[in-house]
Amino acid sequence: MAYLSMGEAHRRITEYLNRFSDAVSFQDGASLKQLLSVSSNSPSLLSLADSLNVFQDANRLIKQSEKYSQFGEIIAPFFRCMQSYRTGNLLDAYHAFEKAANAFLPEFRNWESAWALEALYVVAYEIRILAERADRELAFNGKSPEKLKGAGSFLMKVFGVLAGKGPKRVGALYVTCQLFKIYFKLGTVNLCRSVIRSIETARIFDFEEFPKRDKVTYMYYTGRLEVFNENFPAADHKLSYALMHCHPHNEANIRMILKYLIPVKLSIGVLPKDWLLEKYGLVEYNNVIQALKRGDLRLLREALQEHEDRFLRSGVFLVLEKLELQVYQRLLKKIYIIQKQRDPSKAHQMKLEVIVKALKWLEIDMDLDEVECIVAILIYKNLVKGYFAHKSKVVVLSKQDPFPKLNSKPVNS
Repeated sequence: MAYLSMGEAHRRITEYLNRFSDAVSFQDGASLKQLLSVSSNSPSLLSLADSLNVFQDANRLIKQSEKYSQFGEIIAPFFRCMQSYRTGNLLDAYHAFEKAANAFLPEFRNWESAWALEALYVVAYEIRILAERADRELAFNGKSPEKLKGAGSFLMKVFGVLAGKGPKRVGALYVTCQLFKIYFKLGTVNLCRSVIRSIETARIFDFEEFPKRDKVTYMYYTGRLEVFNENFPAADHKLSYALMHCHPHNEANIRMILKYLIPVKLSIGVLPKDWLLEKYGLVEYNNVIQALKRGDLRLLREALQEHEDRFLRSGVFLVLEKLELQVYQRLLKKIYIIQKQRDPSKAHQMKLEVIVKALKWLEIDMDLDEVECIVAILIYKNLVKGYFAHKSKVVVLSKQDPFPKLNSKPVNS
């Protein structure tokens, strides 16, 4: 840092105080937003932090003028936050910002119009980001990370302020999405239910009036929740909405959506195009899709084993594992097609030992009883139409549509 005189430090601090006061007086939400964006690392805020470390009596400046002192409970802790942030003390930075945020909230509530919504968004974003960084600092020092949980409690208070009638309510979805990010990070996704219930059942909210950005994020997270709950039609609807309305140039976000939408689509029998996997770097699904096309159980299991860590982290491993039934269906269909080419009159009679041999060719050892059990499940799940001739160990397939398509419905729906 270049040399900074006491006079220059005093000037920069006073300039910040004037900009803050003017932003509130003129209801300039865009300016107020910039003045509170700690983690943006903007030159003006870093310069302010350097000035605060040179001029140690900023509190006196705040108190000596009513123009500044009316916002003193917000600005004083914010100044401490910037000082701590600049020196890399993220735990103290979080504590100070939390104090400033708690002072900002009643002021926001008292402002009649929604002019400060963008500033509130920054407060909601920053408290989450600073909490995450503070928790990393705590964990590094061998202490229990707990600040993100505290940030979640604060954001619930913010949600309460926004969940009323009037123009401020359009901010509720942004705060909800910040809460989702916290709950998913902490592994407490069950806490999402109460805010989802408020958004989707409260009469004061009209989903279409929320900003598109927030609707996309909301549908992405609620879609992920539906994946975890194995409610694939709902997951398909929500994730498809997020994909359709996501900015086409935001490839990182599109990739995040596809990471969950592809397993959902596969589970309802819809296979993505190869170019989609290539474009968005989702090649881990290549062999899964090839296994479904070929009826190759060995390839599916190898693909799941190869990318197990990635699929487990995403929470889609169990969804992909359940694709085995579709692979079995495809394998039986291939056997049926071969039999039909050789002897059309007997194509609908499939010996279990033929299935055993096909699996053995794939290096998967199963006896007749195991294969009979698998085929029974396929019939029960409506993936195969037919019945058993137990004495002769034959599956008698329906002559009409023996292998029903899923038609975008999950197995056994």
